[in-house]
Amino acid sequence: MSIDPTDVPIGEREVRDAVERLKPWAHVTPVMTSRTLDARAGCSVFLKCENLQRVGAFKFRGAMNALLQLDEKARGKGVVTHSSGNHGQALALAGSLLKAPVTVVVPNSAPAIKQAAMKGYGATIRLCEPTLAAREAAVAEVVASAGSTLIHPFDDWNVIAGQATAAWELLDQAGPLDAVIVPVGGGGLISGTAIAVKARSPETLVIGVEPERADDARRSLISGEIEPSGDPRTIADGLRTSLGKRPFAVISRLVDRIETASESGIIDAARFLWERLKIVVEPSSAVVVAPILEHRIGLEGRRAGAILSGGNVDLSPFFDALAAKWL
Repeated sequence: MSIDPTDVPIGEREVRDAVERLKPWAHVTPVMTSRTLDARAGCSVFLKCENLQRVGAFKFRGAMNALLQLDEKARGKGVVTHSSGNHGQALALAGSLLKAPVTVVVPNSAPAIKQAAMKGYGATIRLCEPTLAAREAAVAEVVASAGSTLIHPFDDWNVIAGQATAAWELLDQAGPLDAVIVPVGGGGLISGTAIAVKARSPETLVIGVEPERADDARRSLISGEIEPSGDPRTIADGLRTSLGKRPFAVISRLVDRIETASESGIIDAARFLWERLKIVVEPSSAVVVAPILEHRIGLEGRRAGAILSGGNVDLSPFFDALAAKWL
């Protein structure tokens, strides 16, 4: 069942409320600039570093905003979600801070390091087969048996309002922007960004970027209905999921366009950010910089903001290689 784009129940007021609600909990992440990046891009680029957010990703904003709006009785019964990475960690930390039990349904294909991170924040891990149907069935069992509240990774209005606070901060920090560029996975970040940006600056473009191999959001925007993601093979593992109904209702109304990035472009952008700006970002973050470097967005001479969504990278292979060579 689709959601009418005109029937979106959150707007500027809900984003402002989320900004105030999160002040004691979420970091105001820095905005970084680079003369080298500006020279290569031909425009002024302002990078919103959500890789420096708590748990290393913007996901903490949405998870905490949603959890803060549950009453004590609901928190006491616990919350549940499904995630293979950042949202699970975010909800686990939020639950730890608010003393709410958290269960995360995790596909058994998820890297052990991500499972360990969720457990480290106090979550109970429940493994399932790596399919959406298996995830949803496992979540339903937890809800039925424990009375837990589902906090979806992206298809939840309170989560979307929380994610919107990153773009709200970006506008405060960088000043007027001609465009804000955001990675697209399930759609929580770009839909929240679109609500925040268009409320404050309707003329500012909101542009999504996703991998060429996982271009379901681009296809969905063109067709007017959610197109399945399938099981795309891309280094940007955080962007493999299909759009949620609620995010798509916002995207179809407020997002100006969606661009794509090649696998080589994503890798080159990640390397540029690591080497030139000295910041660790995951490929799902670097995807927004790839088309900027390749002059594919058409922002020459203008001011563009880009949200670097997270920095949770498994560095074990890198350090294992160093150890093998030097130890």
